[in-house]
Amino acid sequence: MVIDAGWGGFSTPWHTVQSGVARRTTRVCTCDLAGMGYSEPSPLPRDASHFEGELHTLLQRAGVPGPYVMVGHSLGGLTTRIFVHRHPSEVAGVVLIESMSPEQVGTSTPVVQPTPTPAVTTHAQGFGFVSAAARLGLVRMLAGALGVAKGLPQADAGEYTALTVTPGYFQAMADEGAGIPASLAQADEVTSFGDLPLTVLTRGLDPDPVWQAKQRGLLRLSSRSTQVTATHSAHSVWLDEPQVAVDAIVNMIEQVR
Repeated sequence: MVIDAGWGGFSTPWHTVQSGVARRTTRVCTCDLAGMGYSEPSPLPRDASHFEGELHTLLQRAGVPGPYVMVGHSLGGLTTRIFVHRHPSEVAGVVLIESMSPEQVGTSTPVVQPTPTPAVTTHAQGFGFVSAAARLGLVRMLAGALGVAKGLPQADAGEYTALTVTPGYFQAMADEGAGIPASLAQADEVTSFGDLPLTVLTRGLDPDPVWQAKQRGLLRLSSRSTQVTATHSAHSVWLDEPQVAVDAIVNMIEQVR
């Protein structure tokens, strides 16, 4: 089973889910995107197509054989769509956790040389500013007051903080943010998983009607799809209700077996 933690995500915060699944059923691989966690930076652009290529290469070189149950959170859901499209024989099932959807910005965003939306541009510029602050040590100094590791188990909090107060982390966040329009357009080209088993895990807190509609729309990707609601979770289901995420993933693994 392979987890893609999404925009700004890496393996450390997923330890609870990873260990929970591994104890019950199978081997779990959680990737740190380039520039995140323990991974080195990669060349631009940073978009879903490149993320997928790096992920597939990683699995091959690490000797992790398929078929895989792919788990994509948020931006990682876009990478997962492309992975399924490019390597259908290597994927046994998919779990999308609060996945982004191409419908968020319509279907007209070009794949080549995309024009960032104002929101994405603002995010990218903001992370670029924080990256500069991190070079001066300001983010590390304020990490506790900012609650950088809030909600994480104590065993993971120190490691997470150390890996997220670096200039490289915020630069990677900025680069990924700038690539979101292209990522959405690339994922929009993948319209069907066929009859591949699919679970869409959606938050129950702060239920924005537009977001909820897009989550239901993800069910159309497969003729064998189901939706699960994490009643007490916001976007970070893996943090708010890790057991719900574990159960959804384990159920998928048992289903495809």
